[in-house]
Amino acid sequence: MNIVDMHCDALMKLEESRGKMSFQTDSNLDVNKNRLLEGNVKVQGFAIFVDPNLRSNHLFDIVLEQVRLFQDEVLAKNEDIKHIKDWSQLAHLKDGEIGAILTLEGVDAIGNDLTKLQILYQLGVRSVGLTWNNANLAADGAGEPRGAGLTAFGKEIVHFNNEHRLFTDVSHLSERAFWDVMEVAKYPIASHSNTKKYCDHPRNLTDSQAKEMFKQGGLVHVVYYPRFVKKDGTVTIADLIRHIEHLCELGGVKQIGLGSDFDGIDIKIPRLAHAGEAQNLINELLKHYSEDEVRGFASENFLRNLPR
Repeated sequence: MNIVDMHCDALMKLEESRGKMSFQTDSNLDVNKNRLLEGNVKVQGFAIFVDPNLRSNHLFDIVLEQVRLFQDEVLAKNEDIKHIKDWSQLAHLKDGEIGAILTLEGVDAIGNDLTKLQILYQLGVRSVGLTWNNANLAADGAGEPRGAGLTAFGKEIVHFNNEHRLFTDVSHLSERAFWDVMEVAKYPIASHSNTKKYCDHPRNLTDSQAKEMFKQGGLVHVVYYPRFVKKDGTVTIADLIRHIEHLCELGGVKQIGLGSDFDGIDIKIPRLAHAGEAQNLINELLKHYSEDEVRGFASENFLRNLPR
């Protein structure tokens, strides 16, 4: 079954390796070319992420280096991986081809310069998360104790996303910033978040947040990171499915998707440790849901709810 995975950090790992990793085969990458094929991942979101604790005058340089690696290592060396720069391309992927979506996780690197976001849009970024866990000039993240909302500049970014048909990713926002975003975003997505009902973590969504996402046509893509799945003890695929079950109870059966966070997580769910094992999750879902529902979770919900 085809899978759309809207979040991985392979570009960060490639950048940190300084040319020592091959995207095609390196087993140190949870998401590499071979594993995408093995797991039947048809569309992969590739996040640009830069540690906001680095010196601010170097952040945009690192962003551009990750874009270069995306172009040179992911695309240029793999003719069957297609850069998705227009949403209509997704409907035309051929058998054996993989769609690659470039995303931005946190706008720290653009400072207060919207021109830099325009540059990233021209380079192919199609989903923008305003923050990582920290605060920046756009909003407060989930780990910022102040818990403030969206700034005026943050609203400019959301309006830019709306105008250019980009997703606005709410996964790392503080709760107040989430609600501010929902007032203005046309295309909200939580690219890698679970529910607080089963794991009370700042990175997960409350029931009211999830319901608002579904009310406004947004997508919630569950994340495989054990610390966001279950507070204590061994985490299994069944524990992850509980989050999907709860999101269904909240009305999201046609708006749930997948966002592994592979290459950005240090511990894994057994039998779901890299992209090549993605079908293990699909097979477990088929024990609980109809084939049509599982196809929705795997890819079709995302494809039905693209920015128009």
